[in-house]
Amino acid sequence: MSVPAKDSSKERDSELLIAIAGGSRQALGDLYLGYHRRLVRFLSRFTSSYENTEEIINDTFLVVWQTAKDFRFESQVSTWIVSIAYRTLTKSLRSQKNHLQVQSWGQSTEQSVDPTLNAEVQDWLTQGLSQLPVEQRLTLELAFHMGHSLHEIASITDCPVSTVKARLFHARAKLRHFLPALGGDAAGLPARDE
Repeated sequence: MSVPAKDSSKERDSELLIAIAGGSRQALGDLYLGYHRRLVRFLSRFTSSYENTEEIINDTFLVVWQTAKDFRFESQVSTWIVSIAYRTLTKSLRSQKNHLQVQSWGQSTEQSVDPTLNAEVQDWLTQGLSQLPVEQRLTLELAFHMGHSLHEIASITDCPVSTVKARLFHARAKLRHFLPALGGDAAGLPARDE
């Protein structure tokens, strides 16, 4: 019986992290290469600057290098790495608030059947998401595009699960409000008591 790929990936990450804790630069390079693409996809949804994305990834792996020996394997290595990237990203967004153009995760190169409709919907989604607080946008990204569970997001963002749920609830409520207005359909919607 063979080991599922996902489990072997988790085991490989754990082995690499143990080697990094022992000072292996090769293991750090292997782990970096294994996570680079995933982190670029995650980070590029929030900053249009390739240089800033690369800097955040490099800062993330500097923290991995410096603290690998302290990792207790109470969570998955992937959750730990994404949580470091998340904290580095939020620090970057806060410190460079006026200098960065924040993007949304709605920008994709995939084409639908009707590219005009897809572009319009993506534009609405981008505008709606840009009106959300950073914590709510990041929580949506972690949940819906990276596929993390509520508990993993709580670990990544270092907040209680109830806070993650609240962020998702409020983000969805705000999007339900923003998106029809952006689509020019606000007049046709029934009034809601909130």
